[in-house]
Amino acid sequence: MADRDILVTGGSGQVGTELQRLVLPGLRFVAPTRSELDLSQPESLAAAVAGRPWAAIINAGAYTAVDAAETDPVAAWTVNALAPAALAAASAAAGIPIVHVSTDYVFDGVKPGPYVEEDAVAPLGVYGASKLGGELAVRTGNPRHIILRTAWVLSAHGKNFLKTMLRLAETRPELGVVDDQLGCPTAAADIAATLAAITRRLLDDEAAPTGTYHFVNAGEASWCALAREIFDLSAAAGGPSAAVRAIATADYPTPARRPANSRLATAKLGRDFGIVPRPWQEPVRAIVSESLNPSPAGN
Repeated sequence: MADRDILVTGGSGQVGTELQRLVLPGLRFVAPTRSELDLSQPESLAAAVAGRPWAAIINAGAYTAVDAAETDPVAAWTVNALAPAALAAASAAAGIPIVHVSTDYVFDGVKPGPYVEEDAVAPLGVYGASKLGGELAVRTGNPRHIILRTAWVLSAHGKNFLKTMLRLAETRPELGVVDDQLGCPTAAADIAATLAAITRRLLDDEAAPTGTYHFVNAGEASWCALAREIFDLSAAAGGPSAAVRAIATADYPTPARRPANSRLATAKLGRDFGIVPRPWQEPVRAIVSESLNPSPAGN
């Protein structure tokens, strides 16, 4: 069977990079460059989608500068809401499904336990609001959609908390890290594998479930606990390490408010797609190892 081409946006991001690493029979993940597919120019997306016979779209691209969004809401809303609206409309016109990556930031973080898909949304800032706008656009623009919310994304490439901790530990013996925000550290590689599995199901099964789902790695941690785990693993491998001092969110003010609780429940995804996340400690160990020993290509 010939490969089915999947259009991937955000190819230079953490999840987009991991999607392009996948080698799966029958699926080929194609990530155009920004000059070929620019999410900041939503009016150009319909022609890009119509330009070749795509089998599906995975929208992994986003404006993710959470703090910068507070002073640049037009850019955030353009990429996170208007672009998904254009992609949803174009995919519906082409008769293909769309899989859209969203975020825990659509919630306010006040719930005492993990959020389920049906919980009320209440974003705290521009970034979360723009991502919620993207969800609404996809939900109303193409009935054959999956919205996959995730959180605390980590990988050995791009910008993320793990990479930042290792970099700072090279020059600082002690770091203050927030201990009153809880979440589920999640590997970009595991998100990519989940997106691929969902996309294949949508292509192979016209009756496949659609709607909103959560995916994060199993378990939970604070940023402080995650930092300590990263440094324990790094030190054991001969890499940089630092002492971690627990601080409160109030001690580290940022332009955008962060949810205190970013935990997401994944039972619905397991029930409908048979996808059961592995514990977060497993991929974190692998990511630390890859970060300390990058491949010659830097991937």
